[in-house]
Amino acid sequence: MSRKTEGLIAAPFTAFHQDGSLDLSVIQRQAEGLVRAGVRGAFICGTTGESLSLTLDERRLVAQRWVEVAGSELTIIVHTGHNCLSDARALAQHAQEIGAAATGAFGPGYFRPSCLADLVEWCAAVAGGAPNIPFYYYHIPSLTGLHFSMPGLLTAAAGRIANLGGLKFTHENMMEYSQALAAVGGRYDVLFGRDEALLSALAVGARGAVGSTYNYSAPVYLRVMEAFDAGRMDDARRHQAKAVEFIDLLIEYGGLPAGKAIMKMSGVDCGPVRLPLRSLDDEQYRRLHDRLDAAGFFALQKLA
Repeated sequence: MSRKTEGLIAAPFTAFHQDGSLDLSVIQRQAEGLVRAGVRGAFICGTTGESLSLTLDERRLVAQRWVEVAGSELTIIVHTGHNCLSDARALAQHAQEIGAAATGAFGPGYFRPSCLADLVEWCAAVAGGAPNIPFYYYHIPSLTGLHFSMPGLLTAAAGRIANLGGLKFTHENMMEYSQALAAVGGRYDVLFGRDEALLSALAVGARGAVGSTYNYSAPVYLRVMEAFDAGRMDDARRHQAKAVEFIDLLIEYGGLPAGKAIMKMSGVDCGPVRLPLRSLDDEQYRRLHDRLDAAGFFALQKLA
């Protein structure tokens, strides 16, 4: 699996009606917006997509619609992670059947594998549900509690998972990230998943990244990448600092619920979040909008 991803992969929100039911009608507008912004693909039904708040049927419906609207312009990676192994494997099988480009899955957080070998076996079983397309292990220890070595996982899985594509690495440990890039002779695609540290990842060799803020701020990150590639480090740092400023506001207003609010501000209303998350109230929405505007967020969303 030597092909390496370049550019930005968005982690889309899952759209709901105001009553909390699934709203598939929004997906085409989401996809069109990503293409216009220069995004290369979508990692769907992951953390940002509230995957574990969806039923299996809902996850299948979302995946199928994304594949239908993506055409040749977006690469669709379907997240299939689940605490139930057979459900994760079934979602992977469905992703392959509908024509997704790849699957990904984080490890089970309840119960957790007790050693790296057990996690590799779990990944092998999930990946085996879609043996004809690449499988990415989704490393997000802040949510799963799984802190195993990712260079170690790639090394252990290299002879065990024939369709291993690589990792979605959503962690702050840049030493471990650089080691994962180099593991097994640099064979695997290691997508970086912390938007606020994209420039740091580029400095150690990242070429592809997956993130939630690429849904509405892709132009800012594309400027980071362009400036880095051109050797204009002061510009790259300036653009990354602006992204961090926006992310700081996003975190202050609740993270994922604030991200859905920003989608609405940006013209694509993805509706509310599902419990136990809570959507912004009208006053929070107004304050966030005003602070983003004051920070230059809306003016920076168009590429020069």
